[in-house]
Amino acid sequence: MVRKKIEFTAEGLENIQKEYADLKKQRVSAVEELTVARDMGDRSENAAYKSARWKLSSIDRRTRALERTLKNAIVVNRPFTGMVDIGCQVTIVNQNTQFVYTIVGSYESNIGEGKLSIRSPIGSALLGKKVGERVSVFTPKGIVGYLILNISSANYAKIKV
Repeated sequence: MVRKKIEFTAEGLENIQKEYADLKKQRVSAVEELTVARDMGDRSENAAYKSARWKLSSIDRRTRALERTLKNAIVVNRPFTGMVDIGCQVTIVNQNTQFVYTIVGSYESNIGEGKLSIRSPIGSALLGKKVGERVSVFTPKGIVGYLILNISSANYAKIKV
């Protein structure tokens, strides 16, 4: 089975790698906690043992998920062409409300931090567009239109309307 590559910005991949390294460190202490709790005696009524076992299971589960992600990860670092692509910062406006998003891969999206997935409705509508272009996005409330005011990349100068 061929697995699809998972696109990341360099920063996003670095964050995943840091999380993986942190989990590996946390696992060592979780194993120690489990050993101490196991030595306390009866495991059926040992809350410390159950808690330590749950913590270790959670760490292992997340570690396996990150290993699969890292195995299929690629950093997208295309040359900046003036069009919206992964890694770009985009300023859009809708009825006098301005939004600034960084376009990222699906695994690193976080709307609270202004990181918009390339697979999200707005992100996919913006891909390949230039400054001054309008996009329409289908939402539960109907079609919403946006005007692209600015596109920039960390490595390149800004392009404005």
